Amino acid sequence: MKLEVGYVDIKDIQFGAQAEVRGGVLYVNEDAVKEIVLADGRIAEVELDIARPGESVRIAPVKDVIEPRTKICNDCNIFPGVLGKVKTVGAGRTHVLKGAAVVTCGQIVGFQEGIIDMTGLGAKYTPFSATNNLVLVFTPKEGLEPHDYEQALRMAGLKVAAYLGDLAKEVTPDRVETYETLPPLKSKEKYPDLPRVAYVKMLQTQGLLHDTYVYGVDMKQSLSTMLHPTEVMDGAIISGNCVSACDKNTTYHHLNNPVIHDLFEEHGKSLVFAGMVITNENVYLMDKERSSDWAAKLVQMMDVDGVIITQEGFGNPDTDLMMNCKKIEALGIPTVIITDEYAGRDGTSQSLADVDVAANAVVTGGNANEVVTLPKLDRVIGSLKEVDVIAGGFENNTLEDGSIVVELQAIIGATNEMGFNKMSAR
Repeated sequence: MKLEVGYVDIKDIQFGAQAEVRGGVLYVNEDAVKEIVLADGRIAEVELDIARPGESVRIAPVKDVIEPRTKICNDCNIFPGVLGKVKTVGAGRTHVLKGAAVVTCGQIVGFQEGIIDMTGLGAKYTPFSATNNLVLVFTPKEGLEPHDYEQALRMAGLKVAAYLGDLAKEVTPDRVETYETLPPLKSKEKYPDLPRVAYVKMLQTQGLLHDTYVYGVDMKQSLSTMLHPTEVMDGAIISGNCVSACDKNTTYHHLNNPVIHDLFEEHGKSLVFAGMVITNENVYLMDKERSSDWAAKLVQMMDVDGVIITQEGFGNPDTDLMMNCKKIEALGIPTVIITDEYAGRDGTSQSLADVDVAANAVVTGGNANEVVTLPKLDRVIGSLKEVDVIAGGFENNTLEDGSIVVELQAIIGATNEMGFNKMSAR
């Protein structure tokens, strides 16, 4: 598969009468966006706001972040199986509003929404302090069940992102990148001396409000399977979960998966990007055994020399992570795992709920239990009344000066387990 991605750089978002992209600015028509959102009767009200890098703004509680994208073709669409018909994506041409993001926000859904700070200490921990954010603040219809509210927010965010992405259809991109890999036999013929590396991507699927969708299918209902990496860039995988904000893979994370991009960057140079396996993180032992067996089997069939495994979430999924690692290692294929840690606020607790000697090459996104004090900012989009109950918050964590004390767990993307975060070690 071969995908061309045209990146249209967005330096600012402004409200305007005409929805368009002009001179690096995304102009948004408020009425048009509200009409899209309020077409879903489960949403009683939506307010729109803009948060730019460097502004003294705090956004909370955040549910998802989506990057506006569009397909340049007549018979395909972004987010297949969700916003349009189920048609295989990952080929052709896609345009991206790079530097823009749609952020869904509002009354708390599952106690694991998070915070985005656009400046100050908190901004150092989230990648979304660097994007120009159109924030949708929702008020649900009274009496709406949490899972219905989550679905309404999810669909509204995707629809708005796709609507804004369509504004880039006729815009000349600032740059175009091509992503392509060959079928296994052809890649071995072309690069006989390079090591073959596969990517195993674990998806959060632990139940209601802990869901990930692939071509519109709830992934916990699927066996481990292969997916072409470029399909992910076209929205084949979307977030539907309310797991802890620090290591939640938002839809934006999936669209911009750094493991995929880094492997493409090295493809044909230092390695061969042999392909990708997606697998789930279920609750019951039998389901974990089945999924990890299939993931290992598929990797073996791909005839690779090494595997990178990424996780989503913590605790229960640590078992899935170790099963995938040790079963692939048992086949004689070296693995590197990317995870994060819950090592206690002092860093002395066991970092993962499950461990195995096979996991001897580990990349960490950081300790989610680390405590930080976020200074008071001038403006809040959404509400701060939930910051003491979201994961990583605690009672009386708002201080007299207006600052907030939280664990990194409360900050969107702080310890992301695909490495899509800002922390490093030295």
